Amino acid sequence: MTLWQEMMQMDSVSIGLWVTGFMMLLVVIGVRVAFAAALAGFVGLVWIFSTRMGFDKGLVVAMKMAGTIPHSKVSTLALSLIPTFILIGFLAYHAGLTRALFEAAKRWVGWLPGGMGVATVFSAAGFAAVSGASVATSAVFARIAVPEMLKLGYDKRFAAGVVAASGTLASLIPPSAILVIYAIIVEQDVGALLMAGFLPGAVSAVIYGGLVVFLAFSRKDFGPPVKGYSWKQRFESLPGALPIFFVVAIIVVCIYGGVGTPTEAGSLGAFVIFLMAWYKGMKLKEFKGALMETAKLTVMIFTIIWGVLLYVRFLGFADLPSAFSEWITGLEHSPMITLLLILLAYAVLGMFMDAIGMLLLTLPVVYPAVIALNGGPDVAAVDSAFGMSGVGCAIWFGIIVVKMAELCLITPPIGLNCFVVAGVRPECSVQDVFRGVTPFFVADVLTIATLIAFPQIVLWLPASMGYG
Repeated sequence: MTLWQEMMQMDSVSIGLWVTGFMMLLVVIGVRVAFAAALAGFVGLVWIFSTRMGFDKGLVVAMKMAGTIPHSKVSTLALSLIPTFILIGFLAYHAGLTRALFEAAKRWVGWLPGGMGVATVFSAAGFAAVSGASVATSAVFARIAVPEMLKLGYDKRFAAGVVAASGTLASLIPPSAILVIYAIIVEQDVGALLMAGFLPGAVSAVIYGGLVVFLAFSRKDFGPPVKGYSWKQRFESLPGALPIFFVVAIIVVCIYGGVGTPTEAGSLGAFVIFLMAWYKGMKLKEFKGALMETAKLTVMIFTIIWGVLLYVRFLGFADLPSAFSEWITGLEHSPMITLLLILLAYAVLGMFMDAIGMLLLTLPVVYPAVIALNGGPDVAAVDSAFGMSGVGCAIWFGIIVVKMAELCLITPPIGLNCFVVAGVRPECSVQDVFRGVTPFFVADVLTIATLIAFPQIVLWLPASMGYG
């Protein structure tokens, strides 16, 4: 029997495993995730259909599907949230809101040990509430916070590391592009996922801030606190940051209050920040720059989505998600141990893949398995393994896996946030940034453990909206 004949007689699950291995090989040798997934997905579709109808017809069907899948999926209205959320962040920067937010945080929390680091964390968290892009957050605060910390004598590795780590908060705190992508992949309500990110994002920021204070206590040469601001000066710093909170209020009222859709919330928020930026003196050149940066980042995200969608459709035909779910639920470990092993696999995978690509590639297989571990999509909380309904588990797992994806942004050798900070600050090498973010791995593990132990932190707001 020839190799071709053996390939044509393979079952769909075996084809799925071979094609997945081929895609991972492409990623390892340096092919971009979007192109590796698209090529593997197309090859897989041709292979699957060839076993059923011959190579010629299989090739034709695969080509037609490859031409229609990207448009049919990307034309989803919910994806329009991504460019509006990203645009909000860039316009807020040109409106001077980020510097005003950092100044307010410096005056209010700078007196703490490691105060400038704490101010960076909380101001980045505030900016994350109007920006859907972690990379943009890191780039902005690399320009604002790092020079301030270096001027006060902070170690450059820590200064760069706290900025890179704080930038990851934009993945969790809404508006978050990656939460929108997760919601679309698993077919859950976008608004519920966005609201679920608020409290975990705040918890993560508090743990980051606590880590900075602990480091300052344990190291005498860490960096001096910022003192000398009167209460009057502190209150004078608040008006400059109020537009940030106004946009957050718009998003919360629209989504939580049911006044509008998440898409309308993003559009209205972008319009308000646009007006504020013009009022603050934003020039036409800066406006064009914000639009171009938004377009570049949006195209990058959509390109990954287009490529991965072909692979996801192939997985459906290969029936690999169902096979993986059956294997996972058949393990002798407890559901919680199995979940922890899945999260550990995400931590390792994040060392070699970007966050969005990793989630897009893995969720079609991993998500059904996790839902099956809990008892299925329709299970009641009292009968479930994790103590929550099927919808609640989908939301809870989404927040946890997005928090795991944040690790991709600061883990070597890929860590995109670290490369961005090093690119903005020439005095800090990539190695310096990676060393500086190392303590924040401990903070992230603590955050994930907290969210697993206390799922109501994630589910309280969605439950009040009728989800979970």
